[in-house]
Amino acid sequence: MTEQTGSSDPGSAPGAPTRRRGMLRRPIVIGGVILALLAGTVGAGIAALVTARGGEPSVGAYSTPSPRPETTPGAPGPEAEEEPAPAPAGGPAAECPAATVTVSTAEELEEALADARPGTSIQLTAGEYVGEFVAATPGTPDEPISLCGPRDAVLDGDGIEGGYVLHLDGADHWLVAGFTVRNGQKGVMADGVTGVRIEGLEVTRIGDEAIHLRQYSTDNAVIGNTISDTGNRRDKFGEGVYIGTAESNWCDITECEPDRSDRNLVEGNTIFATSAEAVDIKEGTSGGIVRGNTFDGSEITGADSWVDVKGNDWLIEGNSGVNSPMDGYQTHEIIDGWGTRNVFRANAADVNGPGFGYSLTPERDNVVECSNTASRAGEGTSNTDCASR
Repeated sequence: MTEQTGSSDPGSAPGAPTRRRGMLRRPIVIGGVILALLAGTVGAGIAALVTARGGEPSVGAYSTPSPRPETTPGAPGPEAEEEPAPAPAGGPAAECPAATVTVSTAEELEEALADARPGTSIQLTAGEYVGEFVAATPGTPDEPISLCGPRDAVLDGDGIEGGYVLHLDGADHWLVAGFTVRNGQKGVMADGVTGVRIEGLEVTRIGDEAIHLRQYSTDNAVIGNTISDTGNRRDKFGEGVYIGTAESNWCDITECEPDRSDRNLVEGNTIFATSAEAVDIKEGTSGGIVRGNTFDGSEITGADSWVDVKGNDWLIEGNSGVNSPMDGYQTHEIIDGWGTRNVFRANAADVNGPGFGYSLTPERDNVVECSNTASRAGEGTSNTDCASR
């Protein structure tokens, strides 16, 4: 492990990567995101959400035109009827700060994570770091902690049957950026975190879900990641991005209370070859944004849509999906009071499947705006009339 005071080049180190295994005899401590960046990302995203909605939306805030003509399967969807979606809330890609420590083995990474304090910036060199890495020390808004590396710096969980490759456990205000996470039961798990930015990772070859925010994880951003090859252990658990906790697990995770993992941003990710939803938003969560992502559901076998919203007051905007076994985008009411006031705006759904582009089950106060499009959807654009703002 090399202590540094100067800048660090995050590019690939010369030479072939080597396989590095840590002893992993104790938890590895790491931390969270650059809140200064988040102030222009998650904060701006939530502000954009409130502004776009004009406060808490309801059906009364929209006018419903006469029933929208169904899109003929195989034909392109109708042109958007409203203004283009606003620019992504995430802003420019995160810039990793100059390294304070550079690591090249799993043992060195363990030591750096255990020693991390507010302001620490850990740089991974190219190579394979085998183990299950746990982050438990928070940064601060003024002094976040960062863990950065090139794509050929690989955190490898050494098997899909158990464990998290990278666990952010109460590790507030971290930036985690650039490298690859693979070969674990779960890829990146964030529990009880605020102000974390997970950006530009490749997460692949995962037993269950790739990236999961849960246990009251609020005001975080999952931006610009490439996610694929999930659900290798069990297909129904193979989500790309998973927000919150299913009601059936609240007593295990959040003392039988709703998991209010609120105001999270999922933006600009490329998600394909997942066995379950690309983005699964659980009951108990509120006020987040899913924006500007691309989905390919060609390999979904444990679900029936790209996006399933069971929380409240989410904005689903400017996403593009192809190939689904049933519907493109869905809402569901799992328990009373959840699965409502969600808004779908300016999304594209090339379903190539038997269902709807947008299926609200039940409709409740959810809104599918007329700016959405659908094609090759066997049942048509939506099971509800579209609404104008």
